[in-house]
Amino acid sequence: MELENNKKGWNRNEMAQKVALDIPDGAYVNLGIGLPELVADFVPEGREVIYHTENGLLGMGPVPEPGQEDPELINAGKKKITTIKGACFFHHADSFTMIRGKHIDICVLGTLQVSESGDLANWSTGKPGSVPAVGGAMDLVSGVKTILVITNHCSKDGKPKIVKNCTYPLTGKAVVDSIYTDLAIIDVRNNSLFVRELAPGISFDYLQANTEAKLNMSK
Repeated sequence: MELENNKKGWNRNEMAQKVALDIPDGAYVNLGIGLPELVADFVPEGREVIYHTENGLLGMGPVPEPGQEDPELINAGKKKITTIKGACFFHHADSFTMIRGKHIDICVLGTLQVSESGDLANWSTGKPGSVPAVGGAMDLVSGVKTILVITNHCSKDGKPKIVKNCTYPLTGKAVVDSIYTDLAIIDVRNNSLFVRELAPGISFDYLQANTEAKLNMSK
């Protein structure tokens, strides 16, 4: 995928910052592995967000500075992390009780595909040798109140990730609320996709040309 006029849209940090700005003060938030982890670095000044990790931590802070890593502090993706004041640790089973009991407000996940009705496929392509198990993703999309997706708009081979119908194994049906990509922010409403914001230099026509599903502009 070549961006029009050689403009790059938003970079990974800018995408993460867009997500962080939409997380309200006092929210309890789970971050998925990979790109979603960057969101913890961009809590707006004056706002408190409590980040949860599936392996048993409430109160995850930003990525540690080089040389300041604690090998005993990791998230579910085995990445080194920090804690904020008042953070607490607990058993893995208790962590999933929080998720399944609907005590987490928001989850930010990466994805392989999202459909126009908000179906999510983010754990496997279904091909032989692919990931053998869904992990905690199904628990998260069924137990968390709001699901935000952050992803590159197209795959490495240029195929749209936002599709009419998912062709990969589903993580959940009609679970996604908003999608943040390098090209746009898109909300899912009434089984349709509405573009809330375009990245700098990206036109609606270009966005639609790189999206399989039909898009609508928010009014």
